[in-house]
Amino acid sequence: MTDTRDDSEIVPDTAGFQARHVELAAGYGGLGDPDDPAMVQAMQMVLHIPKLDPPRRSALLEAAAAAAVALCLDERVGPGGEWEQRFLTWKRSRIRKVARRARGAQWLAANDVDGVTVEVDGARARAFVPGPVGAIDPRIKRLQIGGTDLEYDDPGQPDPDLPVLWVNSALGMTLGKAAAQVGHASMLLAGALSTEHAYRWSRCEFRCAVRESDSQRWAGLVDRVTHGSAVAVRDAGFTEVTPGSMTVIAVPGQE
Repeated sequence: MTDTRDDSEIVPDTAGFQARHVELAAGYGGLGDPDDPAMVQAMQMVLHIPKLDPPRRSALLEAAAAAAVALCLDERVGPGGEWEQRFLTWKRSRIRKVARRARGAQWLAANDVDGVTVEVDGARARAFVPGPVGAIDPRIKRLQIGGTDLEYDDPGQPDPDLPVLWVNSALGMTLGKAAAQVGHASMLLAGALSTEHAYRWSRCEFRCAVRESDSQRWAGLVDRVTHGSAVAVRDAGFTEVTPGSMTVIAVPGQE
């Protein structure tokens, strides 16, 4: 995606953010998967879905997207940070995210595990510091991956100033799968922006809009990806969708 701004315009106190953004923008997965399946790296995510008065699906996906990118640009994953090595091991392996659900005491316990929580319109999601799938914290491992979904909602037209993550509705992804995919999309979008632009987005707590795209709109979005004004998530096909499926297209907001 083309961005012509000069990163030298960044004010000095964002030097740490710039270092983290450079790492994020460098891409993912260069080292592939380890030989030991238990050492496969994944970012666990938890969606807060209370039994009574659950959040809107779109708001929960927005919270998940913001939480994922917020963790990836948190100062604790940067040079010398307490999460740096765990984050880099994951980022430089094949990227995976796993979304789980929690309510009540489960949600409270999950918030004691290293990570970042984001709330959007009453919907809350937490992204955790990545690690090997064979060593997931018990407070997270016990949480269910599937089995709960939320009804589709119509949140209306997105704020033109916000990035929009368009979900490919033709794929019929579950809530958990969609949460992982919008998390991928927010990361890709942040990495594709100039550091200055990404920093301004961080000052808005990475707020974004998540919307479902029908086939007609999707064709136009794919064209934007081709011309470099949007970024797309292409899924590896481990679950739910066929390998190479384009699941989410992220479009930057107006400035």
